[in-house]
Amino acid sequence: MAEYDYDVLIIGAGPGGYVAAIRAAQLGLKTACVESRDTLGGTCLNVGCMPSKALLHASHLYEEAHSGALAKFGVNISGASLDLGQMQAEKNEVVSSLTGGIAFLFKKNKVTWLKGHGRFTAAHTVDVDGQTVTAKNIVIATGSSVTPLPGVAIDQKVVVDSTGALAFDKVPGHLVVIGGGVIGLELGSVWKRLGAKVTVVEYLDQLLPGMDGEVRKEAAKIFKKQGMELKLGTKVTGVAVKGGTATVSIEPAAGGTGEKIEADAVLVAIGRRANTEGLGLDVIGLETNARGQIDIDHDFATKVPGVWAIGDVVPGPMLAHKAEDEGLAVAENIAGLTGIVNHDVIPGVVYTNPEFASVGLTEEQAKERGEIKIGKFPFMANSRAKANRDTEGFVKVIADAKTDRVLGVHIISSLAGTMIAQAAQAMEFGATSEDIAYTCHAHPTHAEALKEAAMGVLGKPIHM
Repeated sequence: MAEYDYDVLIIGAGPGGYVAAIRAAQLGLKTACVESRDTLGGTCLNVGCMPSKALLHASHLYEEAHSGALAKFGVNISGASLDLGQMQAEKNEVVSSLTGGIAFLFKKNKVTWLKGHGRFTAAHTVDVDGQTVTAKNIVIATGSSVTPLPGVAIDQKVVVDSTGALAFDKVPGHLVVIGGGVIGLELGSVWKRLGAKVTVVEYLDQLLPGMDGEVRKEAAKIFKKQGMELKLGTKVTGVAVKGGTATVSIEPAAGGTGEKIEADAVLVAIGRRANTEGLGLDVIGLETNARGQIDIDHDFATKVPGVWAIGDVVPGPMLAHKAEDEGLAVAENIAGLTGIVNHDVIPGVVYTNPEFASVGLTEEQAKERGEIKIGKFPFMANSRAKANRDTEGFVKVIADAKTDRVLGVHIISSLAGTMIAQAAQAMEFGATSEDIAYTCHAHPTHAEALKEAAMGVLGKPIHM
């Protein structure tokens, strides 16, 4: 009789958990995954990354058709109207297809799905809704959830979190977004394109906390140009709901006279926090740090032998692709291989229009470490962008002044999310700006702007 029921038990079937489960099974380990949702894929596939991208794409198509933006290309559309029910149905179909795909992959790779909530009762034992399951290795991959705003009650009708903002059955007349980060701007831009007035309230003096300072300033200009009202350096002191209408009380973050904003809907998007409550971590002697996350070593092992952790429950950016890479790595480490994630090269993308993408150090961070060189190239000077009338944004390459090694890349463009992959791969291989500059890029493409920005680091761009 085997000592344990499974070689590997993963708690959570989000991007980190399901990838870890599949990889562990591929490596010959008897694997199970605990998930309490009715569908696999976690927040990302069910109520996060994927449904939001479906709505972002659909709302962009609607805006193009409805606004007359295509007329300059000789495409005249009249009478375009919004069928929000169909748009939501298409979004739901996307989600169903993707979550069903994970279920298929579990079956294909012989991963057992244990439906229910998992809670430690011992270091190698988990209770899954009354069923006792043992495993030699247990991976915590429970992800994160919305950070609440003290004093603001979310009812998912008038005051919503990101999940509620994906499911409106009508376009709000006025949507107030609390938080000028990635989630708030993405969802705010969806409803702005569909006809809502959108006001973004951000406590800090710029949008997109953590991104390059120049990019943050440009973001404010872009969203103002698109018609969003931005209240930066402003804090929310309360939200009152009466008769289906919200009154949002705000005041300057530095103190001063307050004001009230009337809104049809309020989106609370001030960040996310690790899902560690209810796991029974205290039973196995595992504490969380000041941010509520689980500390791990380089191999993703916790201080408790046989217990590992990945994704949003451990330090680092809360990004699906970071969790996926950690899922691969932890499975390989458990199997006795060498699984590594380079946390210095994790790209981040804001999927608005244009997109904002970055990898590596910001200009501010790079300057703190030493002397740097910067090359910057605007899409206004890129031939493909000009042909497409898609010239908003730029590429910025930051390199070490002595070694020329690329330290960071920041892109604002309709294609930024795709373009950043080249920069990340270059940095993974330790590329210099010269390496990128002298790599032949297809013409005419937006990607040539990265080449020209790299040439700018060397002081010799061609097209400006």
